[in-house]
Amino acid sequence: MLLHAKSARAVVWTFLAVALMLLVGAPLLVTVMAAFAGSWNGVLPTNPTVSHLAGALASDNLSSLVVSLQTAVFASLLAVFLGTWAALCAAAAPASSAVAKVADAVFHLPAAVPSVVVGLGLLTAFSKAPLLLNGTVTIVILAQTLLVLAFAYSTVSAAARGLDPLVPLAAASLGASKLRVLLTVRLPLLLPSIAAATGLALALCMGELGATVMVYPASWRTLPVTIFALSDRGALFDAAANTLVLISVTVVVLAVIAKFRGKTAVR
Repeated sequence: MLLHAKSARAVVWTFLAVALMLLVGAPLLVTVMAAFAGSWNGVLPTNPTVSHLAGALASDNLSSLVVSLQTAVFASLLAVFLGTWAALCAAAAPASSAVAKVADAVFHLPAAVPSVVVGLGLLTAFSKAPLLLNGTVTIVILAQTLLVLAFAYSTVSAAARGLDPLVPLAAASLGASKLRVLLTVRLPLLLPSIAAATGLALALCMGELGATVMVYPASWRTLPVTIFALSDRGALFDAAANTLVLISVTVVVLAVIAKFRGKTAVR
């Protein structure tokens, strides 16, 4: 509904600002303060220190951060590859066809169930030969890929269905093969949406816990699992410091992807 009165718009914007501060700003501010707190017995923390942040950058926690980055990169790239392939196939079929409906249902299914269900399903499916993946790095990457596949597919699918169908037809009429049309026309036009899907998938993978904590081996512990373990032991300040590191690294990676996405959009 459009609001024409200045007072009504001011009330709406004020409400949105307050809601944003309560839902996003306040938890983030508390996390930052806890990361540098030496103690917290009153309203505000006291005895500020950087020891918790230094511990978050120590060898064990740093290894968890590297594991998170590696897992997120592999899982997000795999999800975007599969999601882009499925989106192109679905876009080639009529929106009301059985192929498009089945593709939408299959690729949105992992997002329709809790992440712990995905983790339990993977443990059950791959706990015996001939495909034994329990206790391996592969099952962690597979779990995160399944969880972000729906978002990658949705992002690219919406862009693929919005492309002008005359552009690929014009290229084909000039003698370009289907493969050349795909590589030189359709995929370049979809690069901004593919980059956006990659950023979204990577951000979700960096913070994923529900399925990961069920399937990860001891030698491949992601940073969210480390944060969960610290908070479970009551080491809240250390958990906050590791959370701050996780947020910072994720923001930097997303900024790099956003810069690349901007270049592809301009091109």
